[in-house]
Amino acid sequence: MPLLKNPLDRDILRLALPALGALIAEPLFLLTDTALVGHLGENALAGLGIASIVLQTALGLLVFLAYATTPAVARRLGAGDTPGAIRAGIDGLWLAVIVGALVVLIGVPSVEPIVTAFGSTDAVNQAATTYLAISLWGMPAMLLVLAATGLLRGLQDTRTPLFVATVGFAANAGLNALFIYGFGWGIAGSAMGTVLAQWGMAAVYLVIAVRAARATAVSLRPGLAGVTGAASSGGWLLLRTLSLRIAMLATVVVATGLGVEELATMQIALTLFSTAAFALDALAIAGQAMIGHGLGASDVDRVRAITTRLIQLGILGGLAIGAVIALTNGVIGPVFTSDAAIHQSLSVVLLVMAVGVPLAGYVFVLDGVLIGAGDAKYLALTGILNLVAYLPMLGVLAWLQPTGDSALVWLWLAFGLGYIGARALTLGLRARSPHWIVTGA
Repeated sequence: MPLLKNPLDRDILRLALPALGALIAEPLFLLTDTALVGHLGENALAGLGIASIVLQTALGLLVFLAYATTPAVARRLGAGDTPGAIRAGIDGLWLAVIVGALVVLIGVPSVEPIVTAFGSTDAVNQAATTYLAISLWGMPAMLLVLAATGLLRGLQDTRTPLFVATVGFAANAGLNALFIYGFGWGIAGSAMGTVLAQWGMAAVYLVIAVRAARATAVSLRPGLAGVTGAASSGGWLLLRTLSLRIAMLATVVVATGLGVEELATMQIALTLFSTAAFALDALAIAGQAMIGHGLGASDVDRVRAITTRLIQLGILGGLAIGAVIALTNGVIGPVFTSDAAIHQSLSVVLLVMAVGVPLAGYVFVLDGVLIGAGDAKYLALTGILNLVAYLPMLGVLAWLQPTGDSALVWLWLAFGLGYIGARALTLGLRARSPHWIVTGA
């Protein structure tokens, strides 16, 4: 059915489009830091690179604070229990506070060993240590932002997170420029500016949450059952996310063994794939909110209809993105590098990627559907199975040691069709079964 002709399309796009904006705004924090710190010299920029990898990995693993809160809130809202929905969100915020405190307690004393493990120069290590030591104090704020975003998504509101993310990005840029160049604090000023912007965003969300709690006469105290329930669901989602991270890391490791040119080409390809995933993840976020709401309302027919339409839109979106990649693959390379050899290799890899993006669209939306259904345990266990299926593919590739463009083609086939295909199989089988459809609050 053509876009916007299906009655569900308006509801999906109403949630997906603002979610896409917020997803794009988040990486702009790092982009802004990189642009401003880049003028401080190569040591500061390299130090930022090390610190950013650590911070992004931590945030990527802890995104379950949003993914666990969204379906819990949406279910109760769908069941007509608005106070219960707010209660689930408050419990998610308390879990974020607990996890954030642990991150600071464990992370701050570990900064130097973590940075040293990367094996860079003393000057780079000093810059990375400075940035990371300050930035860790902003982690609890970012975890509160994740949990609060999950609360609002569960309440079927993705516009407020977009607004907060946009204002937060502007504040981050202004504070960084002031602290780095106005006060002359260097890379420490960049970290401090970002931390203040993060806590500002967290404060806005806390005000929203407190007002919602007071409006529904919900206590702001943590509920033991709710916090432990959120932690249990979050633990399974953490395991799911960890399996995805390991798959990406293993792919980079194999690319490293192929050679410097191959690694550089693969890095660009993975960056483009991650960028394409933003649009498809926006559909997945809409799925999380709508599926949770539909199951809470015990409207199985609507849940099935939403799932079918999301699959159609995910594949359609994948086809569109794949077409753009295929048509522009000759001009993408020069944007990232002036190396002609990488241009040639990247052009070949992008054609293979373009073919597989529709499959990724299918995978991402079904992932969102099952997260919305609270099917975290299945996602975690099959995530391990998918990884078990994928790692031998990489092992064979590393053993055969192909060279040139063929090596990159085989590596992307393993990732884009092998690993993504394994995920499509396990998610598709689950979606076809009735076991994930559990109705009620």
